[in-house]
Amino acid sequence: MTASVPLPMIALPAGEIVLRDEGTKTSWRTEVGSFAMASHPVTRELYRSVLGVAPESPAGPWTPVTDVSWLDAVRFCDLLSRAEGFRPCYTPTTDPNAQDVLWDRDADGYRLPSEAEWEYACRAGSSDVRYGDLDEIAWYRANSGGRAREVATREPNAWGLHDMIGNAWEWCWDVYDPVVYGPYRVFRGGGWQDPPRGCRASCRRKSHPTLRVDDLGFRLARSL
Repeated sequence: MTASVPLPMIALPAGEIVLRDEGTKTSWRTEVGSFAMASHPVTRELYRSVLGVAPESPAGPWTPVTDVSWLDAVRFCDLLSRAEGFRPCYTPTTDPNAQDVLWDRDADGYRLPSEAEWEYACRAGSSDVRYGDLDEIAWYRANSGGRAREVATREPNAWGLHDMIGNAWEWCWDVYDPVVYGPYRVFRGGGWQDPPRGCRASCRRKSHPTLRVDDLGFRLARSL
């Protein structure tokens, strides 16, 4: 099945970002190459157009797809890449811990952003807690009405990216801390039911790559 829904991708320049883990009080600087990021999270409609089915939800077709695991997101990326004639980025796996999934960094297909790419894209040059007034840029606990909302209905950041904060958390490629948490993967951004503290550019969370919850989805990236 091929995708029938337009997927706006925005080219972002190379740069660097300082990441911080509040639990360990450590920071690290990471260089980021130029890449493209989708202007909004993968919607239920796009997910359905590629796989033929989307997770059951009362949310509408233009809301972020949620209840998808990290492994679901990786498989979707490769299916969409093949459908559009790109080289898939990931190796297939039957390991529920996803520890044998490799990222082919020379591939031109769709993929999950790295954690550094995600925060770099979210900040869009800003060093503030978030890239704008929370009520203007995000659907979160105080204004969402207790449900996911259609993508791209809040103000974007300076690089034209919508919903980087709020609406749905977004899986990233990275393992959080393999020594302490094993295969757990990072997700970022905050969701429709989070308070302001969870809706910050630096907020990091993690879970097992098979986790599926109702406010966790993903956004696509491509290498340039």
